[in-house]
Amino acid sequence: MTSPPLPRPARPSRPAARLAAVQALYQRAMSDAPVPTLLREFHEHRLGREIEGDEFADADADFFDDIVSGVALREEEFDGFIGGALAEGWSLDRLDRPMLQILRCGVYELTARPDVPTGAVISEYVDIAKAFYEAPEPAFVNGVLDTVAKRVRSGK
Repeated sequence: MTSPPLPRPARPSRPAARLAAVQALYQRAMSDAPVPTLLREFHEHRLGREIEGDEFADADADFFDDIVSGVALREEEFDGFIGGALAEGWSLDRLDRPMLQILRCGVYELTARPDVPTGAVISEYVDIAKAFYEAPEPAFVNGVLDTVAKRVRSGK
């Protein structure tokens, strides 16, 4: 008699990495914590851990690190893309900190991660916006990221 196959461990989650990246960058905006400190804190205490009875998904740690580090390095550049995609009369100052981090992460992936399909990037960050906001903010995220995608990924 043979043993049943062992279940394969779940693959680390990119959606969980994206959500954690938005949270880490929000924390950075609030506390001015250095990126290495944030990465260490999230690796040691949040990614795939249980906090106050809530179990967090096992995030793709390398993907998380890439987003957080990439956004931190190119924040001003990404703010330019975001500002250029806003409707007339809007400015970055009108965006609250969580929204700004969601958009920065999305713009990072659109500009620096050609391996991730445009539709996946936009859809994932719209889903993250839904976790933080009710309508119309998720549609706003969709519109801004779609505009940026058309500018930076033309023909892709």
